[in-house]
Amino acid sequence: MRGQDTQQGGLFSYLSPEARVPVTHPLRPIRKSVDTALTALSSKLAKLYAATGRPSIAPEKLLRALLLQVLYSIRSERMLMEQLDYNLLFRWFVGLDLDAPIWDVTVFTKNRDRLLEGEVATAFFEQVLAQAKAQRLLSDEHFTVDGTLIEAWAGQKSFKKTGEPAPGSPSDDPGNPSVNFRGERRTNATHVSTTDPEARLYKKAAGQEAKLCFLGHVLMENRNGLVVQATVTPATGTAERDAALALVDAQAPAGRITLGGDKNYDTAAFVAALRERQVTPHVAQHITRRTSAIDGRTTRHAGYAVSQQKRKRIEEVFGWLKTVGLVRKVKLRGVPRVGWLFTFAAAVYNLVRMRNLREATV
Repeated sequence: MRGQDTQQGGLFSYLSPEARVPVTHPLRPIRKSVDTALTALSSKLAKLYAATGRPSIAPEKLLRALLLQVLYSIRSERMLMEQLDYNLLFRWFVGLDLDAPIWDVTVFTKNRDRLLEGEVATAFFEQVLAQAKAQRLLSDEHFTVDGTLIEAWAGQKSFKKTGEPAPGSPSDDPGNPSVNFRGERRTNATHVSTTDPEARLYKKAAGQEAKLCFLGHVLMENRNGLVVQATVTPATGTAERDAALALVDAQAPAGRITLGGDKNYDTAAFVAALRERQVTPHVAQHITRRTSAIDGRTTRHAGYAVSQQKRKRIEEVFGWLKTVGLVRKVKLRGVPRVGWLFTFAAAVYNLVRMRNLREATV
């Protein structure tokens, strides 16, 4: 018998979001790991708020919402609030009842800025990493380091000569004036972005377009490809090698470790700095019109070939962060804020990777 196309809604509903989300949904193990991390961060989050006054958005709900934004590549807070309004799965993950009102987007953004000012992303990342360590998913001997470009939220027109007086009212379009910098030599020494002064004009290889950007750096353990350190620096020619040494020092290895990397890390100074730290350099040899700093005492070991194979997995991290994790072109300005998002997105990547690893062993 044909069913009726009834348009009238029921007067009451007794179903909860918890009952509507399938037990096998892939977000369930991630939600469990996130709740464990947030419980451990409760005391740290409490220090960001005053003891009296009107209650604000719970930081736990705020962080779960930000995690959904990264996980589902939601491009703006306004769209995130729209999704939370009608998406039952999102309401369940954040911890909102079906009849709970959704926050105004400006209120959400203001509360998010409070978290950006604290070291919440780093603390959350460390809690996720502690879970991976407890599950014995991390290697403490073999690592890989690499860097990637993060395009800044600033246009080429904002890159102007330092000390240049502000131009008068443009005649063509006040909102988007025409700028002709053909033939003008523009460098970071003489120019600065008026939109994001910390962004630098940079390109990683000859023939590529120079963009205003930052550099994101990742230290990955080689066993399962999990991120163990993440940071953001201004884009310079030596930033990748400088950041690699800083990440190794922050990792504080207990014994001798190996560090893989691409040809950009094959310099005599960098290799010598690693050996001083009792780190075996397993970087790729750069032998094009030059002599490599990596000699036979390193390449003759079978472990060097294994590191060269494993180090390519770090591109999977960058691929996920850029295609899913909203870090191809960030909407935040300045190294601290971009670094916050980069570290938080790396933690989300680890959560997804850890879930996949657990399911693979079942």
